[in-house]
Amino acid sequence: MGTLSASERDATRRFLRAQQEDSGFIPWSRGGHGDPWNHVEAAMALGVLGDLEASERAYDWLATHQLGEGAWFNYYRAGTVDNPRLDSNVSAYVAVGVHHFAELVDDVATWRRWWPMVERALNFAVSLQRRDGTVAWARDASGRLERDALVTGCSSLLHSLECGVALGRQLDASTTHWSEALVRLRRALERSELFADKSQFAMDWYYPALSGALAPAAAEARLRLGEGTFVREGEGVRCVSTSEWVTAAETAECALAWALVGHRDRARDLLECTRRHRLADGSYLTGLVEPGGVSFPAGERTTYSAAAVVLADDALYETSSVRRSFRPGLGESLEDA
Repeated sequence: MGTLSASERDATRRFLRAQQEDSGFIPWSRGGHGDPWNHVEAAMALGVLGDLEASERAYDWLATHQLGEGAWFNYYRAGTVDNPRLDSNVSAYVAVGVHHFAELVDDVATWRRWWPMVERALNFAVSLQRRDGTVAWARDASGRLERDALVTGCSSLLHSLECGVALGRQLDASTTHWSEALVRLRRALERSELFADKSQFAMDWYYPALSGALAPAAAEARLRLGEGTFVREGEGVRCVSTSEWVTAAETAECALAWALVGHRDRARDLLECTRRHRLADGSYLTGLVEPGGVSFPAGERTTYSAAAVVLADDALYETSSVRRSFRPGLGESLEDA
């Protein structure tokens, strides 16, 4: 059973819907900037909360704004480009969102029209893969590849590719090139020396477990190993190990990782910590600085924080659509991927 009541879920649905722009885009907060990755996460949360119309408009926005090469710009604000960098992981995450929508809506025609968008996005990401299997995290405005590969980004990209393979098989589309890229990327993620050292960030700790980059036993071991560094018991997950800034999104994502490896009690305990961030209108403060739980940035409420809580809460249910879009729920369709 989840941690949110029906009335709480509906309040958060209303909050997320109120942040969505007329175009369908979902920024971090109304009037602010946003990025395609967190836009997809918010669209998934709206789907979980039963607002399929808002979710569909979010994916239609992506289809309208996709660049010819398959990517999206890193940030948008009020209908304009706020950052022109092209991020491999940010662009690829649409595959996870569309796969999740397909789990919610048993009507292939509803989401089949987004398949070309998914295909172009994943092809763009794979085009940035190097010989060692890592994927450059971005291409800048001048066309230069960023030198670093990132554990968090590549783990998330692995998950996106798996969702793309699963979608392609439902449509009888060829995904052999993605499966081959998956094998190379999974092997690369076993070699920490290939990646920039971002180990001070909580996401680098839990994302290999969350994304399915690790086998269940290894994923659980990784989560247990990092708890002493990143978790403030009863308060949540530090965004950065060197700071006492506890964030709703990192806490919820870590809870989701625990749920996916089969430890729902631990997931529920962590998710309960996000109640300290929750406001009466169903929104969530981005972060709290300890001791004292001081809001930072002051009063900031973000769509991605609310969305992360909704997705983690859904994963506590056996019938969860979120669980079916992550390992091990992707199941038999990925046995040979």
